[in-house]
Amino acid sequence: MKLAVLFSGGKDSTYAAWITKKEGHELVCLISIFSENKESYMFHTPAIELTKKQAELMSLPIIIKKTKGKKELELKDLEEAIKEAKEKYNTQGIITGAIESVYQSSRIQKICDKLKIKCLNPLWKKNSEEYWKEMLDQGFKIIIVGVFAEGLGKELLGKEINLNMLNELKKLSKKYNFHLGFEGGEAETFVIDCPLFKKKIEILDAKTIWNGNSGIYEIKKLKQI
Repeated sequence: MKLAVLFSGGKDSTYAAWITKKEGHELVCLISIFSENKESYMFHTPAIELTKKQAELMSLPIIIKKTKGKKELELKDLEEAIKEAKEKYNTQGIITGAIESVYQSSRIQKICDKLKIKCLNPLWKKNSEEYWKEMLDQGFKIIIVGVFAEGLGKELLGKEINLNMLNELKKLSKKYNFHLGFEGGEAETFVIDCPLFKKKIEILDAKTIWNGNSGIYEIKKLKQI
């Protein structure tokens, strides 16, 4: 089946794409929504503009749609992007990285039903710890580019997640009661290498922006190695 990936550049959408490709489906394009609303209910915002670089590494075209990010209204922008993927690349279905968010998955499903295409959620209800270990075992290199929850500090920004850090995150998630997979928006990630990429991303310049009890890792310059 020809599939488009609803793509943020983070771990979930990238790993969902990889799983689906391994199952024998064809990835025909990426869809990235650039939201002006940093508190968007639907869309990841840190490092979203770098999805264009990741698309190059996957040798895939990317459809970029800007949105004001207003609740529910942003879904119209998403629908237009999915419709474009269907018309331009003969897309038969959409891949999402949803794990537990009924809010997100139900709304994407509704759009897909309207456009008469499939909606695939290959990560749905995956155990967070097992999921992290799967990704790391399969060569995914993932850094943290945003933290927004109690227990996740400034020192995590820009850090690559390995097994040691995963163990620390597991302890923190139990202590502060946040989702280990960051499904509640506790943190955002960016994939710098994975089996889908032709080359790895090396970050040359970045800035940590901290505001009270949350922050982002703003990547300013990178290269492919």
